[in-house]
Amino acid sequence: MSENDALLIPQLREKALVVRRHIIRMTTKAGSGHPTSSLSAVELVVALYFGGILRYRAQEPSWPQRDRFILSKGHAAPLLYAVLAEAGYFPVEQLDTLRQIGSPLEGHPNMRRLPGVEASTGSLGQGLSIGLGHALACRLNEYDSRVYVLLGDGEVNEGQVWEAVMAAVKYRVDNLVAIVDHNGYQQTGPTREVLDLDPLPPKFASFGWHAEEIDGHNWSAVLRALRSASQRRGQPSVIVARTIKGYPIHNLLAEQNYHGRALTPADAEKALALLAG
Repeated sequence: MSENDALLIPQLREKALVVRRHIIRMTTKAGSGHPTSSLSAVELVVALYFGGILRYRAQEPSWPQRDRFILSKGHAAPLLYAVLAEAGYFPVEQLDTLRQIGSPLEGHPNMRRLPGVEASTGSLGQGLSIGLGHALACRLNEYDSRVYVLLGDGEVNEGQVWEAVMAAVKYRVDNLVAIVDHNGYQQTGPTREVLDLDPLPPKFASFGWHAEEIDGHNWSAVLRALRSASQRRGQPSVIVARTIKGYPIHNLLAEQNYHGRALTPADAEKALALLAG
């Protein structure tokens, strides 16, 4: 670990705790949402926004030369909202309005209603295609911008994902980075039972992507992979991040998947106590 990372990682770890608390509080208050799908990807998104990877200006959300982050697994919107609020795109207090009528913090991200949201997502399988379009547009405009797309592992079942995978290689879109939150579960059960695509990295690599697999909760591994992908030239990159759904409160949950359900107030209190830091 470098000296810089030795200083950075504790800051990222504390920011991740803050983000996780936001996720639990806002979904419990709303009585709905996808807290476990959000919790599994916290290290990945916190590292992007606060680890010196993603270039953005919260006070200038439409800055043309910005990097883009697209949450293809749009049901993990609480994660995106918590990170955007912490990054300064809108007041943290607004997180309490999640899923309320009239709130711009909808159940899935709506780019027309909230600053910092690059794409309206939630219909799974579309985010990588959208990201490919962003990456090509940045190249045409001669912007040195990179596009990062976070997908769910169940979402990778979608055929449109693989169309985007092939097109990105055809056009040598090396400013596109896909990140797969491989937490092992999707709405109807374990991914290995619904449609087993393991091992994922060789499949991406066979189409011409640079692919690697990491522990998605290991800060050093996450930072190294994101930095490496940000510097790669000549081909798109994918990071397959092995994660745990509901991390690190998964042992408090009634069952491993716990998809699309908010925690009860009692369970939320237990989870917040675990995340007290």
